[in-house]
Amino acid sequence: MTECVVFVGLPGAGKTTFYQRYFAATHRHISKDLWPNASGRDARQRRLLIEALAAGHSVVVDNTNPKIAERAPLVEIARAQGAQVVCYFFDATTREAVARNAGRTGKQKVPNVAIFTIAKRLEPPTRAEGFDQLFRVTITPERAFHVDEMT
Repeated sequence: MTECVVFVGLPGAGKTTFYQRYFAATHRHISKDLWPNASGRDARQRRLLIEALAAGHSVVVDNTNPKIAERAPLVEIARAQGAQVVCYFFDATTREAVARNAGRTGKQKVPNVAIFTIAKRLEPPTRAEGFDQLFRVTITPERAFHVDEMT
């Protein structure tokens, strides 16, 4: 069965690193960061999601996805394509995200204001949104990922 994994979390919370470590070998990477200057980024994301799932590929949607309303179309598309829908919530404080962001360079580094803007909009995900599984990801002081299933 194909799988649609939706990442939710602040910029700098570790989403892309987590994808690279745990999903790169098995899931297509769909991220608006891959086309930062394109117009119609939401429509492009939806089109790529539909195409990948229809072709039988599992995917990770690697964006901040802070609002329920932003995640709903992703869940709807995945369901329409018969995919299992899984969410990983990257539970980081703004302080943690700013610290991780400070270690970035080039296009990976975002203005700190982006972290605080997303933090104000962030609605933590719930199973009621239609996720088959929901996980919380935190980063340990040793910079390892810790994953717990949310019930």
